[in-house]
Amino acid sequence: MTKEAPYVGDLLRDAPKNWGKWGPNDELGALNYLGPAEVLRAVGLVRAGKVFTLQVPMGNPVGDPVWPGRRGAERYQILDEGYWTVGKGPSFPGGIHYADDAMSAFLQGSTQYDALGHVWYDGQLYNGYDAQSTIGGMAKASVLPIAERGVVGRGVLIDMAKHRGKENLEKGETFDHEDLMAAAARQGVEISPRSILVIRTGWIETYFRDGKEEFYDGFIEPGLTYSPALVEWFRAMEIPNLVTDTIANEVTVDPVSGVALPLHCALMRNLGVTFTEICDLRKLSDDCSADGQWDFLYAAAPLKVVNGTGSPVNPIVLK
Repeated sequence: MTKEAPYVGDLLRDAPKNWGKWGPNDELGALNYLGPAEVLRAVGLVRAGKVFTLQVPMGNPVGDPVWPGRRGAERYQILDEGYWTVGKGPSFPGGIHYADDAMSAFLQGSTQYDALGHVWYDGQLYNGYDAQSTIGGMAKASVLPIAERGVVGRGVLIDMAKHRGKENLEKGETFDHEDLMAAAARQGVEISPRSILVIRTGWIETYFRDGKEEFYDGFIEPGLTYSPALVEWFRAMEIPNLVTDTIANEVTVDPVSGVALPLHCALMRNLGVTFTEICDLRKLSDDCSADGQWDFLYAAAPLKVVNGTGSPVNPIVLK
C-alpha cells in the first residue's frame, strides 16, 4: 500500500519563517535583501557586454510548456492586411495599414514570477496574511509589489545537468543544497549570500526536443527536494530569488514524505523566497561553460498585474 502523505502543515510545523522581518505590511519577502549594494555588486560583473534573455517562446505554435491543467497562451489575430484586401480595413488619414492582435494566457503559463501569496496552508499566506484575501484576486502578497520594485542582483548559474554529465535530469531526479555547492565548486563559482540562484536541469528543453506527449507522460519534474537542512540553508544564505528551467522549481512530489510541492510552502510562503519558473537557460549555460564566468547581473520585472497570482516575464542576464 502507498503511504498516505502527511498534511503539509504538520511536515513544516517547526520550519523557520521570515514573517514580520520586514514589517507587518511587507509583500516583497526575501527580495528585501537586494539593496543598492547588491545591485552595484552585480553591475561589476558586466565585463563583455553579453546579453541573454531567459523567457521561453510564448504562444508557440508547437505549444507552451505549462503545469498540467493549464493551457498555453493563445494569440488571436484581430487585424491584418486581409481586412484591407476585402475592403473592410479602417480608414485613417494618410492611408496607413496596421496589424493588431490579442492574447489569452494563464499568468503562470510562460516563464513567470510567482506572487508570494500564490501557495499557502493553514489559512495563511506569506507574512501571515489571511488566505481569505485571495478571494476574487490577491489583495495581499500579489505579484504587483514585485513588479513595481523589479529584481536586480548577482545571479549564479548552477548547471546540475552538466554536473551530472547529462543533457537533462530525468523525471523525478532530485538534488539538494549539498549538490548545488558541489556543482558550484566544480564550476569554480561561489554561491555567496544574497545571490539569485539560477539552476539548469535541462528539463524544459525536453519539451521542445522530445515533444509534449513524452514530457507529460507520467508527469513528475526533476528538482530540489525538501529537507529541514535545505530550508535552513536557504534561510541562512538569504537567497532572494530561485530561478529554474522547470515548471515548479522543485520535484513535483517529495519522494520521502509524498507531499506535493513542499518547497513552495517552506521557501516561498514561509521565508518569502521569490520563485521564477520555466526559464530557457541553455544558451546562457553554454556561454558560461565557454568563458568560465558563471555569475552575472540578473534583472527582471514581471508585468504590473493588479491582484495577480503571477506574471509572465523575460529576465535579462548581462555578462
